[in-house]
Amino acid sequence: MVKLFIGNLPREATEQEIRSLFEQYGKVLECDIIKNYGFVHIEDKTAAEDAIRNLHHYKLHGVNINVEASKNKSKTSTKLHVGNISPTCTNKELRAKFEEYGPVIECDIVKDYAFVHMERAEDAVEAIRGLDNTEFQGEPPSLGRGPNTRLCAENGWISKRRGLVKITVVGWLVMKK
Repeated sequence: MVKLFIGNLPREATEQEIRSLFEQYGKVLECDIIKNYGFVHIEDKTAAEDAIRNLHHYKLHGVNINVEASKNKSKTSTKLHVGNISPTCTNKELRAKFEEYGPVIECDIVKDYAFVHMERAEDAVEAIRGLDNTEFQGEPPSLGRGPNTRLCAENGWISKRRGLVKITVVGWLVMKK
């Protein structure tokens, strides 16, 4: 089983439509859409490679979608929450901004906020330091902690909706409007 990431999905895209699109290349075991991105679990590696080759930059409802193998995050997360994103900001622009500080594993804009996963915690800290009190597309960022999390600082565990997860909380970056 191979998990594929599908980014830049248009609002009109449905799970059934995405499932049908990927079933041309192999058996789809699971298909989930989350706002403007999703994940497809396809049965084997050859089918996944064919889907990536044929569907990356495929035009769906007038929008070029991104299809790539989902990258497994390391046990330590360097996930940043970036709030109040300008409606004109693209994933590519936001990713490029954070890549000034180090490799970005994943960057997902969801309406007016985003999640940016940095490869290394030290790069995420530098991104926070570097972007604090600066402007990105005319919006100055400020720092805070991510929503829906409770930090137990003494042992580095976080309580999330799905249970306890070992995680390094780096910060919550907010682009003020």
